[in-house]
Amino acid sequence: MILVVDVGNTNITFGVYAGKELKTTFRIMSKQPRTSDEYGISLRELLRTNDIDHKDIEGTIIASVVPNIMHALIGAITRYIGKAPLIVGPGVKTGIKIVTENPREIGPDRIVDAVAAYELYGGPVLVLDFGTATTYDLVTEDGCFTAGITAPGIRISAKALWEDTAKLPEVEIKKPKSILAQETISSMQAGLVYGQIGQTEYIINQVKKESGYENLKVVATGGLGSIIADETDAIQIYDRGLTLEGLRIIYEKNKKS
Repeated sequence: MILVVDVGNTNITFGVYAGKELKTTFRIMSKQPRTSDEYGISLRELLRTNDIDHKDIEGTIIASVVPNIMHALIGAITRYIGKAPLIVGPGVKTGIKIVTENPREIGPDRIVDAVAAYELYGGPVLVLDFGTATTYDLVTEDGCFTAGITAPGIRISAKALWEDTAKLPEVEIKKPKSILAQETISSMQAGLVYGQIGQTEYIINQVKKESGYENLKVVATGGLGSIIADETDAIQIYDRGLTLEGLRIIYEKNKKS
């Protein structure tokens, strides 16, 4: 079995694979400071709770957008799992070629999503990740990562509303019954959700127009992605486990080499 780890701005998501089968997933918060021992003890306990013996883990891989926790996390995995993790970054075989102006600026999470979407669904493909930021990444038919668009995520936009205004409350992010809102909470929900749908459809159409890929596949992932994917025909596939799949695929590519 292998342990895959996706370190995001909000959560660290762990997945355990036996071959291509995802056996279990679990999460811990990434914003809470922890020592390597705290990470290690939590990880062992979470594995045990999910009926996974840490001794059965044959390898590990991490993609991280939060550099300041990596020292403790790598130390925890190395000590408590007994395997030094592969870190997604320069020099790691991915199966796609990054041809942007500065490839080193592309976040590991975006690379992992792009690898998974290309390997699972083929190219050309536009990969959307509705996370802390909402990202749109274009991979060509021959596997070249050529462009990326970054926008504020839905939660960031929502947080700005209730933190930077005096009277607007914190609300659940969900689609209201109608865009014709008649009170504050549904008004905010309408703006957040329909605004994101509109942004998504416009960016997808513009990418198709400028790239010339009218047959472009559109694959979405991310916690809030299902809300948007359910409301627009512009997104063809919603794959919640895309990032973990990408980590598995990259691990296997590097294991073989």
